[in-house]
Amino acid sequence: MQILITGGAGFIGSHTYVVLKENGYTPIIVDNFSNSSKQVIKNLEIITKEAVIYEEGDVNDPQTYDQLFTKYDIKGIIHFAASKAVGESVENPLKYYRNNVAATVLLLEKMAQYGLSNLVFSSSCTVYGQPETLPATEESPVQPATSPYGNSKQICEEIIRDTVAASTSLKAIALRYFNPIGAHESALIGELPLGTPANLIPFLTQSVAGLRGPLQVWGTDYPTPDGTAIRDYIHVVDLAKAHVKALAYLIDGKSDVKYDFFNIGTGQGSSVMEVILAFEKATGKKVNYEVRDRRAGDITAVYASTDKSNQVLGWKTEYSLERALQDSWKWQESLIK
Repeated sequence: MQILITGGAGFIGSHTYVVLKENGYTPIIVDNFSNSSKQVIKNLEIITKEAVIYEEGDVNDPQTYDQLFTKYDIKGIIHFAASKAVGESVENPLKYYRNNVAATVLLLEKMAQYGLSNLVFSSSCTVYGQPETLPATEESPVQPATSPYGNSKQICEEIIRDTVAASTSLKAIALRYFNPIGAHESALIGELPLGTPANLIPFLTQSVAGLRGPLQVWGTDYPTPDGTAIRDYIHVVDLAKAHVKALAYLIDGKSDVKYDFFNIGTGQGSSVMEVILAFEKATGKKVNYEVRDRRAGDITAVYASTDKSNQVLGWKTEYSLERALQDSWKWQESLIK
């Protein structure tokens, strides 16, 4: 069963490729490698011991889909391809509306044109903004976005919902990720941000590896126990497994509704300082950090209720924060050898 993965050479896409293979699917990657490396393809072949089927293409180009949908017998699509840095989105919002929103509209148009049904969409917990109560559940109201990145995910969810409602065949699930970290146990694939990392863990590991200066802790005056922001950090392999569960749920026709959405996190919030201490405990490495003012667009705290994804999709996390941090460090070490 052939499954298209847009942005499949990226951090989450590459790990999902491996899990799809492990579950008997034939994943097909499309990527323009603007924020990933072709080395990922070679490393996926080492992990899976099979040739990777991939096409180099841009998800903003209609011809990309025309070529893919005529060449392959696609039974489902997992749509990862998007720009994803909160800070960059504040500085360059049009990039995010083009790469995230316009590309999703084009994908839906092409799915309709070629009669394709099953879509798993890579969304984000940013749709909740700063939740009034925690943990955030799927019933938590969608708040006004605090960044163009978050707004692009809200808009895409609304577009998918409305398109599904108007379609006789399209079914879709949006997975609202919390904070993916970690790497494959082989240390052959992991998070590989271009330029200065915008996320905590790659900046932390690069700092400890001596590739950057001290870790920047953005704000210690939040109304949290230690003053630093709280997030829900999930191992990327657990996140990848959630996509395969969601895809199977759609293909098997288990749902009574044509569109649904699920939180994908651990259900546990950890502050920046707690993550630093957990990393030091898990790896035996010292983290040097310095405190800076809060960043524009950042919120105080968010972590997931995962009851719905546990019960409906039959999915739950398996990896601890410490294991995820160990795997992140193992991946970082592999890059500097």
